[in-house]
Amino acid sequence: MAPLVRRLPWFGRAWKPLTFTNPDFRHIPLQEKIEEELIPDYLASRYYPVRIGEVLEDRYQIVGKLGFGTSSTVWLARDLDGRRHVALKLFVNSQSMGSQLDHELMMYKRISSSVARHPGRSAVRELLDSFDVAGPDGCHRCLVHPPLWESVLTFLHRNPVRRLPAPVLAFVLRRLFLALDFLHTECQIIHTDIKADNIMFGIGDDSVFTDFEEQELIDPSPRKSVDGRVIYLSRELRMPKNWGAPVLCDFGSAVIGDTEHLEDVQPDIYRAPEVILEAPWSYEIDVWNTACMIWDLFEGDHLFTGYDPEHRTYRSRAHLAEIISLLGPPPEMLVKSGKSSHKFFTDKDPLWPTGDFRADVPLPDNKFLQERETSLQGQSQERFLAMMRKMLHWEPSKRSKAKALADDEWIMEHM
Repeated sequence: MAPLVRRLPWFGRAWKPLTFTNPDFRHIPLQEKIEEELIPDYLASRYYPVRIGEVLEDRYQIVGKLGFGTSSTVWLARDLDGRRHVALKLFVNSQSMGSQLDHELMMYKRISSSVARHPGRSAVRELLDSFDVAGPDGCHRCLVHPPLWESVLTFLHRNPVRRLPAPVLAFVLRRLFLALDFLHTECQIIHTDIKADNIMFGIGDDSVFTDFEEQELIDPSPRKSVDGRVIYLSRELRMPKNWGAPVLCDFGSAVIGDTEHLEDVQPDIYRAPEVILEAPWSYEIDVWNTACMIWDLFEGDHLFTGYDPEHRTYRSRAHLAEIISLLGPPPEMLVKSGKSSHKFFTDKDPLWPTGDFRADVPLPDNKFLQERETSLQGQSQERFLAMMRKMLHWEPSKRSKAKALADDEWIMEHM
């Protein structure tokens, strides 16, 4: 079959839709569950029944499925008007999802209206468009983004030792801290949910997308048809010849920073002390969160686990015990400001300004960062640990700002 996409583009005009009519695809048996069907509590009616080849909003033609999750499916599409490829994230229909997406759109509007000259602007994922699609069982929000390659977490798993090499980590951190400085200073946004699967590498090679199209035309994706809806297997983008720089994604949990916050946010083991104690928190929780993620990516182990041997799961008291073993007792002012501090500390004691740690869990033996760091030696190790210590403080005001961390000595050493 002739490679149809090589006939593109039609110069001076919008792209014309491709015709995906090749019947030579693998039919998956009805009884075999695939993709989103494997998600616990899966309900087909919650998902928009996408079909490869259909055009949404008279503009975006679906080319193939990139992935799926509990709240959405992701598709590569051709922007016929813009003559470019985009990623469409089509969300399930639910009332709670609608309010969450309204909130996320508000964050993107703040980002798009902020200063574009800031060096961190390009390190934040861009929203190109958004619209609602009417499905047979409800309305679905669709977000349009530039397509990205893979997450830092996926990249990490390519390495058998499950650790990022120092130059890769430094490159990712430089971009991440620039992104956070942009969000904090220009947009007044706190991300709150920084983790390896929310940082994705860009693609500097458009042939990845045309190759994807050709493969879908020549060798259509396996699929099954259930009650009139088609469920496709996802197709991977091939590895690009040129990787783009990493960008920070997912603003569903982000909040406005110029107000006082007390919400319980962040992944459990990345929670900052002020979040655990229910003390007021602000931008600095992103810095603490990043420090915990760095340890995961570079040391192959969690800095804090919060594992409670009695309950055999995460508990705040176990998490605080680990922080105390690393940083010593918390400052009195932080404890006083926490609504939940009484659950963990007794009244003030002359020997311990904050009172005794009252939780019935033993404090781990003190083990300093330099004893736990196993990837570096000499001056490079000293610089790395110095960077970590700039982020790991009980008191948020003592943590370094993202702008300063972007130029940290250890990062610049490996750039």
